[in-house]
Amino acid sequence: MDNGTNTCDNGFSPETITKKKLTAPVIVIVSIVPVVLLALAVAVCIMLISKRRQKDAVSDAGRSHTEEVLLRNMNLEDCKVQLESKQFTYLQLENITNKFTRVIGQGGFGTVYHGYLEGSTEVAVKLLSGWSSQGMKEFLAETQNLRKVHHKNLVSLVGFCNDGEHMALVYEYLPQGSLHDHLRGKIGLTRPLSWRERLQIALEAAQGLDYLHKGCKQSIIHRDVKPSNILLGHHLEAKIADFGLSKAVLSDAQYVSTVALVGTPGYMDPEYHRTLQLSEKSDVYSFGVVLLEIVTGQPPIVQGTGKVHILERVKPMLNRGDIEEIVDRRLRGKCDVNSVWKVLELAMMCTEEYSAQRPTMADAVVHLRESLTLETSCVRGDSVYSERTGISENSDFRDISGTFGPSAR
Repeated sequence: MDNGTNTCDNGFSPETITKKKLTAPVIVIVSIVPVVLLALAVAVCIMLISKRRQKDAVSDAGRSHTEEVLLRNMNLEDCKVQLESKQFTYLQLENITNKFTRVIGQGGFGTVYHGYLEGSTEVAVKLLSGWSSQGMKEFLAETQNLRKVHHKNLVSLVGFCNDGEHMALVYEYLPQGSLHDHLRGKIGLTRPLSWRERLQIALEAAQGLDYLHKGCKQSIIHRDVKPSNILLGHHLEAKIADFGLSKAVLSDAQYVSTVALVGTPGYMDPEYHRTLQLSEKSDVYSFGVVLLEIVTGQPPIVQGTGKVHILERVKPMLNRGDIEEIVDRRLRGKCDVNSVWKVLELAMMCTEEYSAQRPTMADAVVHLRESLTLETSCVRGDSVYSERTGISENSDFRDISGTFGPSAR
């Protein structure tokens, strides 16, 4: 029986809704729903993050707090320095290196092994040794800095490995070893480097360092410039390697304060040694020592000489103009004296006591190009060698040597 009543209305018919205002409880419910949903979403995120951290904690077991912080700060994408670089698993590295059979060097943070990629492309695999804090710091420094650089005179990164407790970097392989190998006469090398080859290597190494100092968006100081970190390709093309100790600095900063002294004895800038203030000129000093090695064939410190530095051994001979005693015996009679003197002059400028008196790496590149031009002209017959002394017969020996006399230095 109808009785004129709509049993389906209950006060919420469309007509009623348009006529009545929403009550306070309804407004509260509508306001709370989004807040509850947001809280649930946050709770789910927290739960997922907690599970991820628990998983990471298991893999990080046994590592020091310092190492955990370093790993947490490491962005794996930063390891992909070039578009063609890739990520390898540890099993792939074992296959590439034939289970790490052939050792070809010792890097800043681990051992370097020889390997082959598919297609017989040779590579060098630098494997992080253990989980030492210092090794991890050098690994991170190398990956972070290599992310920023790409130059023909810097070693290229092929890929990386971050597989559980195994971390590694995979580089292009340079078959002629290092400049150190050639200067020290490593077994297996067929002949000593000619003067022209040494000049070309020095020039290309200088170009690589100049790029690090001025060609990057952020200047990079290598901090370990030495012959063993100058690697040589098939045609003796030189490339700077091992960025484990390198330091990125602001482009307008003249010096960088460091808390610890790092580098290789014999190549270390004395000003940096005294003050712990690092600069691009610290690399310049190290490069100057390398130039002296290239000329003399001798290491910076010879065992059994009371640890007399190469600078102290060379200076007296320079002041006497005794180039025959300075030049590597394997080069005597085979190099242009003008070219040699120019390199020695550059080496002495690079190794000045105070960094402000040293040239830039760009200046060094210019000097080395001029030296190479002199040598090339001589080889083409513009000068005649004296086979006995190695001195060009149409050069004024005394005028050149006078540059290094007591009044000049």
